[in-house]
Formats: sequence, structure tokens, C-alpha cells
Amino acid sequence: MTLPYLRDPTAETSAVKRARRAPPASLDGLIVGLFDIGKTRSDEFLNRIEQRLTERGIRSQRFGKPTNAKVASADIVERVIAEADVVLIGLSD
Repeated sequence: MTLPYLRDPTAETSAVKRARRAPPASLDGLIVGLFDIGKTRSDEFLNRIEQRLTERGIRSQRFGKPTNAKVASADIVERVIAEADVVLIGLSD
């Protein structure tokens, strides 16, 4: 199932629909941002993903916010935009 839109999760009070971007054909040469939203054990999930990416020679960069109760600050979002080509957000529950 192809979704034409993704919901922007930056804040539930002002969610915006944005057109879905096509995924890259390959992660070779790209930096994968691993974003920890601050939920319990999401760091364990991202540690494993980082390990698997490293095994495949794919570079990654870690990002995160201190708690899942707050929206990511503009500074964090700007860092992600500047330093990562694609982003995986680590959710857990």
C-alpha cells in the first residue's frame, strides 16, 4: 500500500500533511540519522540498528531529544537536517 502523504509529527496541535518523498534507492554513501525520541528502551533498538548499519559499511549519526513528553527543539531539527540524509525514528512501547 503506497501512502500519498505522511503526517508530520512535530506537534499534534499543528499537524500538517506533507507529500511523501521517494525513499533512496540505496543507503550507500548516505548518512542515516538515528533519532531517539526519549521513550524507554528506544536507545536499545537504535543501538542494534546502528550496529547493523556499521556491519554493512553505512554511516549513521545519533540524534535525540531528552524526553518523549516534549517536541524536538528547532536546534535539534536543524542539526538533523544539516547532518543526515535519511532519518529513522526510534519508537518503542
